[in-house]
Amino acid sequence: MAAAGAPDGMEEPGMDTEAETVATEAPARPLNCVEADVAAGMAAEDSGAARDSLQPAPAQPPGDPAAQASVSNGEDAGGGAGKELVDLKIIWNKTKHDVKVPLDSTGSELKQKIHSITGLPPAMQKVMYKGLVPEDKTLREIKVTSGAKIMVVGSTINDVLAVNTPKDAVQQDAKAEENKKEPLCRQKQHRKVLDKGKPEDVMPSVKGAQERLPTVPLSGMYNKSGGKVRLTFKLEQDQLWIGTKERTEKLPMGSIKNVVSEPIEGHEDYHMMAFQLGPTEASYYWVYWVPTQYVDAIKDTVLGKWQYF
Repeated sequence: MAAAGAPDGMEEPGMDTEAETVATEAPARPLNCVEADVAAGMAAEDSGAARDSLQPAPAQPPGDPAAQASVSNGEDAGGGAGKELVDLKIIWNKTKHDVKVPLDSTGSELKQKIHSITGLPPAMQKVMYKGLVPEDKTLREIKVTSGAKIMVVGSTINDVLAVNTPKDAVQQDAKAEENKKEPLCRQKQHRKVLDKGKPEDVMPSVKGAQERLPTVPLSGMYNKSGGKVRLTFKLEQDQLWIGTKERTEKLPMGSIKNVVSEPIEGHEDYHMMAFQLGPTEASYYWVYWVPTQYVDAIKDTVLGKWQYF
């Protein structure tokens, strides 16, 4: 009689475990020739992949921008590569900026560099190194050396709008008020100076012309007391020097509130001019016999406007 067992189609408990144990413990069957060749090829591929994974990544070739990217104080990345550089101290608004620029940069290119650092538009910059820096000459040509100090005078657009607009309004109001009065040259306080006549050593005038400020002081003029006076415009220091025989007053241009002028009757090629040093007309400092060709340049320089002629 057959032993009682599991119904047909069902495996007895433990049969899978026994089968796996038998398969594990069974000795490996020798590989035939075809199977051996396939196994050898797969082992070679695995070994090659392992060697590739251990090899270092190839170095980037010289000149690769990614390998040479750098950041420097005041320099464009790679901008001076291969060029002779010079260290400069840019001084503007009492602030110093240390920069490096190519020695063969022109004055115009230097202004663009200053613009990137300070925000000053190039058209509103006065750049000085032993005088005004020419825009068409290189730093090498004007003999700039490493460590040189470059003075910059100028105002940003926001500064001009914030500061000079009120001055313009004051000047326009002053002109309107002057039109209501008799000419200044007829007023008694001015007649006593004008009646002395034109000084013999006053600078020549050019009627109907507009010129930049001369490189030498304006001299030979009178002040309110009838003494000789000279005006020196120190652009690199943003100052106006008013010199007499007794002393020299050094005035920051920003402290001068207004500038008024009027042609002298009978001598329209000369003006009488006043610098307002305080809040009222009582603070006017009068200068007589100013050559007419310099009048607009004086006003523009003192009040912060820039000359384009």
